[in-house]
Amino acid sequence: MSDSDDTSDGEAASTSLEDALERARSLSVAELADAVQSIGFECTHCGACCRAETDCGGDTGSGNADTSPHTATVFPDEIRTIRERLAETADEEVNVDWRDVARPMPFGVETNDDGTTSGETFEWALQTDACGDCAFYDGGSGEGGCTIHEDRPLICQTYPFSIALDGTTQPLGDAVDEAGLVRAHECEGLGRSMDRDAAESMARALRERAITELEEAIAVTDAYEPIDQVDEVVVHDSEGAKRPDGRPVQRELE
Repeated sequence: MSDSDDTSDGEAASTSLEDALERARSLSVAELADAVQSIGFECTHCGACCRAETDCGGDTGSGNADTSPHTATVFPDEIRTIRERLAETADEEVNVDWRDVARPMPFGVETNDDGTTSGETFEWALQTDACGDCAFYDGGSGEGGCTIHEDRPLICQTYPFSIALDGTTQPLGDAVDEAGLVRAHECEGLGRSMDRDAAESMARALRERAITELEEAIAVTDAYEPIDQVDEVVVHDSEGAKRPDGRPVQRELE
């Protein structure tokens, strides 16, 4: 493929995302709330959306190979907000590392024969513990609890709903219910009575999430520069290429 073809494809992808972004910005909160309310939802605090897909069986060392870790997309600004809040609420002055909050999304990352990892990925995911559960999930009380609830990412605020627009993130698994552009994904809280205030709050968060995801996707597309030789994990986000600790990748001058 020629360089001109690459440019053409990139421009086409950007145009498609721009169109989707304009559509997301024009979404009616009232109409989204109607759709959400028609499906119905109330969180039961079961914690299923915060845990790995399979139980690690009490292995608190390196985790279980059969465990599919929890993956929740988190954007750079959201990572910084969580870091700041964790630092503010700590008993003493501490430096909260980027990796305390987020990890490279595993899709595109490979484990090498020597145990190291390398590859390029295009999203950050909330950090997980040894069992693959979200690092900010606290199930010790018997009910699922989020220790960063006030600052949780948009994808967590809006689960189990999503909006069916190109370029937006969809939870794993097929939708189990839908109304208009709103999709509902498997959750035991679905189908429960929902008042209008709750539906409108969810609708506003869904619209904000769709806009943010598309703005991020456009920025990633515009900023992306392939790396000739990848011998480490590189995350491409809207701010450029980063190492797993959040530091920018310093490219060698030609």
